[in-house]
Amino acid sequence: MGGLVSRTREWLTPEHQEAAELQDDAEDTGCCLIKDQPDRCVADLHGTLRSVTLRPVDGVTSLEAELHDGSDALTLIWLGRREIEGIETGRTLTVHGRVGRRGKERVLYNPRYELDA
Repeated sequence: MGGLVSRTREWLTPEHQEAAELQDDAEDTGCCLIKDQPDRCVADLHGTLRSVTLRPVDGVTSLEAELHDGSDALTLIWLGRREIEGIETGRTLTVHGRVGRRGKERVLYNPRYELDA
């Protein structure tokens, strides 16, 4: 069956191939996919940071990063932090926290994290 799956992936666009690989990586680490997580659940998620920005939230400086796992994306928010060593665009990591919402955006506030080597 593996041969059929690998041949089928050859027909995917590069974006779809990358998304499929990211989803496989998340599942291989034992983490859940972002798209499958309901609001307010505690989850272990794995993905790649697509962007990292510094912005004030209600007068408090925060570091925000968009985590993408191939199925969906959410924003990681560390309140009161201007930078965190290792948190940079393109980095792969695993996070643990409670999925919430800020408006229509899905977020994890102050998640625990492990950087991949």
